[in-house]
Amino acid sequence: MDIFFLIIGLSILVLGAEIVIRGSVSFGRKLNISLFAIGVVIVAGGTSLPELASSINAVLNNHADLALGAVVGSNIANLILVMAATTIILPISNITKNQINQALINIALGLVLILMNFLYFNFIFGIFSVILLTFIMYTQVKKKSLNLEEINKSEYSIFLSVFLIIIGVIFLIYGSDLLISSSINIASNFNVSETVIGLSIIALGTSLPELVVGVISALKKKVDFALGNILGSNIYNVLGVLGISSFFGTFEMPNVLAKQDLIFMLFITFIILAFMFFAKKIGRAYGCVGFILYISYIYYILI
Repeated sequence: MDIFFLIIGLSILVLGAEIVIRGSVSFGRKLNISLFAIGVVIVAGGTSLPELASSINAVLNNHADLALGAVVGSNIANLILVMAATTIILPISNITKNQINQALINIALGLVLILMNFLYFNFIFGIFSVILLTFIMYTQVKKKSLNLEEINKSEYSIFLSVFLIIIGVIFLIYGSDLLISSSINIASNFNVSETVIGLSIIALGTSLPELVVGVISALKKKVDFALGNILGSNIYNVLGVLGISSFFGTFEMPNVLAKQDLIFMLFITFIILAFMFFAKKIGRAYGCVGFILYISYIYYILI
């Protein structure tokens, strides 16, 4: 029954994220808010809203291990599963300097997370993260490296836009509550840690928006933006999701994440960077290996 509630909670989360995005875009356009501000909401924050909602809920309920596991697991799923699905459909052959910079930022943030094993996630970390995220996103929009096509979503009246945002937020709150409570029950029933549940089930579920965006981008033959969106989403997960979650409580990095999963995340990022530098593309070879790696990783942490 908990699995059923988890799926329902996840579905409500994803639906809530889509409703918030549509309402926010329409509201922003009505008020003539800058393309930068809307772009950050759509490209960076949009696909990470499920992670953000579930992480805040987990921190508020003193289950920060779930939040950290979900963020790290989501980043791993993005780098392996989402990238694999995208490149199998259509290889990414136009590697840009900005995408390489994004990969380097991902590596730097991975190292920061490992160092957080000796520190705490708190209000100061949150402020620093949000400021850094804003600067990075400003640079990305200025270089026109983000896919802002979704800004062309339907435009509604201000009243309907605000109504959609409110409904979407309610869905995010209720969906995240259902997701976290069912995840805690599953962890208890199957005698596995909350960190593992976050790394696997929650991470995979909350990465579905990125997977959909990646596959659609590949089908539309716009994989250049898909790579940028995957790397950008991972940056947002660390600075945005963990940064904002840090405003709601003080928590610390579980040892197992720092010594195992974050190392694996860095290893995958270095592999992608190597493909960028030496192969000058990320092709189907990476896609096939990626699927095998992800299945093996999930099997390893669950068994």
